[in-house]
Amino acid sequence: MRPRGGLAAQRTRRAWWMLAPMLVVLAAVAGWPLARTVWFSLTDAELSALGSARFVGLNNYLGEDGLLASADWWQSVRNTLLFAALSVTLETVLGLGVALLLNQPSRLRTLLRAALLVPWAIPTVVSAKMWSWMLHDQFGIVNHALLALGLLSAPLAWTADPRLSLLTLVAVDVWKATPYMALLILAALQMVPTDCYEAARVDGVPRATVFRRVTLPLILPGILVAMIFRTLDALRVFDLVYVMTSNSRDTKSMSVFVREQLIDFGLVGYGSAAATALFFVVALVTVVAIGLMRNAGDRAAA
Repeated sequence: MRPRGGLAAQRTRRAWWMLAPMLVVLAAVAGWPLARTVWFSLTDAELSALGSARFVGLNNYLGEDGLLASADWWQSVRNTLLFAALSVTLETVLGLGVALLLNQPSRLRTLLRAALLVPWAIPTVVSAKMWSWMLHDQFGIVNHALLALGLLSAPLAWTADPRLSLLTLVAVDVWKATPYMALLILAALQMVPTDCYEAARVDGVPRATVFRRVTLPLILPGILVAMIFRTLDALRVFDLVYVMTSNSRDTKSMSVFVREQLIDFGLVGYGSAAATALFFVVALVTVVAIGLMRNAGDRAAA
């Protein structure tokens, strides 16, 4: 039975009172900076003269030289979306495979889980710099190994060649983030009731069918949650791109574009407009992803 109206209202008020401190802190930490950024995006503020900023409305967005008319902005949007799509897809597929392997009984399972965390535990700036050295076109060990094996006839500029730079960033991100996806998916796998597998084994159901009809539908909500987290990180990617390729137009992400406008050019108003646009892109993707997750959960429950 559902609680009566008075009791339900009392519980709701108590819940809001308990959430109030967190909401106040969240408003102070995130709400005020966001509101400030939105305000600056409506002005012509510059880093050298913030006090003399003038209100220009939506000119930073829709003006002749506004954000939506900037080829560099749209290039950064394409780079970011392509990076996010490729990296999250590969990380999900590889993470699922690793999670399935780690879910098998083994004496080394605990050790393997701990070792799996090493790439994820390394700070992104450190791993990006490490891979930059390894992928150096003259002194990098990757080119040296490939040349020694006869797989290359000449060294490749992995982070400078426009045809390779974005794919190189995706590969480094996959190396770092796949363990994170694997552990989240592994947690979902361990929540699957063993009765399902025992019944399938008694009935002689092939393993591929068990995975497709039993395992995958049950762990799909967990996979979607992991994908949402990784997609949000990928859309906001900055340090990996900036350390390995700096301000290269071929790999520049939306976050790197924002930093370039704010710091390098000192255009606080224009940079704030780009930051606001980035926020709404991430928010839109989050809303869509949560909606898809709910639909997938409803289908799994049915």
